Amino acid sequence: MPQVEWYRKAAEQGVPDAQTNPGELCANGDGIPKDDVEAVKWFRKAAEQGDARAQFDLGRLYEAGRGISRNTVEAYAWFSLSTAAGNGEAQSRLSDLAKRMTPAQNGRG
Repeated sequence: MPQVEWYRKAAEQGVPDAQTNPGELCANGDGIPKDDVEAVKWFRKAAEQGDARAQFDLGRLYEAGRGISRNTVEAYAWFSLSTAAGNGEAQSRLSDLAKRMTPAQNGRG
């Protein structure tokens, strides 16, 4: 059984970290065809359960408009949650994104 199938089986059990793994495989095309829509699905499942890595990855997809409509406000929200959970990389992206947003978009206006 390919690695992605094992990840999917674990992810279907509802474990956030396990849900992030197939999302990464889909987003990167590791061993399977690249599928950003499927990546969004898996990242969202884990992100909504508080997984900081998935929140960061979902923010990246919103920021780039990969697999979902580009939305800097949504990207900012997911980076904020990931930052609050201790993800330093998300903090850096959050700061960069805030510079490109209006104060009303990032909640500072």
